[in-house]
Amino acid sequence: MDIRQAADSERDLWNGFVAGWSSGDLLQSYDWGDVKARSGGWGPLRLMAVEDNVPIAAVSILRRAIPHSSKSLFYAPRGPVGDLSNRNILAGLIDAIRGLAKERSAILLKVDPPARIDDRQADLNLNAIGFRPIDGAGFGGTQPKCVMQLDLTQSEDELLAACKPKTRYNIRLAERKGVIVRQAADENDLRAFYDLLLETATRDRFLVRDYSYYRILWEILSPPEFVRLFLAEYGNQAVAGALCFYMGDRCWYTYGASSNSHREVMPNHLMQWSMIRHAKSIGCRIYDFRGVSPRREPDQNDRLQGLNRFKEGFGAHYVEYIGEYDLPFSKPMYWLWRKAAPAASAVMKGWKRSKVPASADI
Repeated sequence: MDIRQAADSERDLWNGFVAGWSSGDLLQSYDWGDVKARSGGWGPLRLMAVEDNVPIAAVSILRRAIPHSSKSLFYAPRGPVGDLSNRNILAGLIDAIRGLAKERSAILLKVDPPARIDDRQADLNLNAIGFRPIDGAGFGGTQPKCVMQLDLTQSEDELLAACKPKTRYNIRLAERKGVIVRQAADENDLRAFYDLLLETATRDRFLVRDYSYYRILWEILSPPEFVRLFLAEYGNQAVAGALCFYMGDRCWYTYGASSNSHREVMPNHLMQWSMIRHAKSIGCRIYDFRGVSPRREPDQNDRLQGLNRFKEGFGAHYVEYIGEYDLPFSKPMYWLWRKAAPAASAVMKGWKRSKVPASADI
């Protein structure tokens, strides 16, 4: 097994491997590293394990400098990609990462692989190599620990029948009222979506990135069709919008927004149904609604229960991942980081005061 950094000329090879893996995620694509590099603060490092010129594992690491220090952090969102039950491959990949960490003064590697909570072998292997599980609250960490997913291998009629009666009613109501959902085509549409996002953020009290971030995302991910934008319109006015990510046979509903106006015509329901139908039409096997509350039972004090109910209405099922793990490279520095991190997190939570968390800062 040979482990090396991927070259720009291997972009298609890299993306093909990630797309072909059952748990491959857009956040491990070659292009996502470019998004994070251009949007500021992160530098991508891409390691590939190869046998007979065929990739068998890969990990795209984002590196970020720790302010006012010579140290840095490594983060592999939804990585590594490969068979986490194969300890030899995983250990080889981590050994190579340790070498990069020494060169670049990284104090830890953070991962949150999309391995399910019942994947005991993945958890055992990560712990055996030196990773430490990190408890998370709310969405459960940097990426959501708990998501809802819809199986698109059913027929369209079966998918609609699996929706809850109220959801089907709202889809049909939006159609009767004349709501139109279309796939957006240019930056003018992206601007319209961003205006809706700002309106949503003000209403639901969360922070959003500058428009420049979404423009960078659009410019990099649109050409390979890794992102699509949908707008729901009523009376020639955009009243809801969403950005969906695509990789292999999966679609992720990632950013959503809606207007304060015309909520009674249920544009969000028809938009979701239209995006589900579109994902199925292009061969997607899974439609991922992303983050939901980790509380599966109804709880009136849980501010995320409304989000759960909305997504459950489309027949999606609950999926819990093993969560977030840290691999310390410098124990003293990692201890200091862990002592400082809760205080920083508390400040940010008090600043955001969101009723529903914004899409993860991915």
